Amino acid sequence: MTSGRASLSDSAWTHPLSRPFAIIGTLAVVGGGLLSAITAAEPSYHASWAVAYIVLVIGAAQITLGVAQTSLTDAAVRGRTVAWEAICWNLGNALVLVGTLVGATAILYAGIVLFLVALVVFAVALRHGRRGILRGVAWLVIVVLFVSAPVGVIIQALTG
Repeated sequence: MTSGRASLSDSAWTHPLSRPFAIIGTLAVVGGGLLSAITAAEPSYHASWAVAYIVLVIGAAQITLGVAQTSLTDAAVRGRTVAWEAICWNLGNALVLVGTLVGATAILYAGIVLFLVALVVFAVALRHGRRGILRGVAWLVIVVLFVSAPVGVIIQALTG
């Protein structure tokens, strides 16, 4: 790579600014798969929800946003921004999982706030990214998660 530009075909996946999202996201996908295998004999609503949340939100969405951000902005995002995104995303999602599984509404709310902060920081970082299908996918992920997070909290409050 001589141009200094990150692209999906070369260094965006391994760029230091993508690495936290790629590594933690991949571990989440594998961990969700293992959780699915462990709970398959006696599935429950909470186990199924946790597997889907871990794989899709903590894993796939994190990988998508982290790699898209580095690729679309030519890695112009600062390390401090990446640190805030990674901390808010992963701590927020851990709190969402714990709060939901143990029925602790305050923990769930704290997690959702951190998660929404991470989404806003990703959106700000991506707003000037190059146009294209990857940017569209990243924005779709942001919008779907930003809308579904409060809906999920409302559902949890009504059923929990």
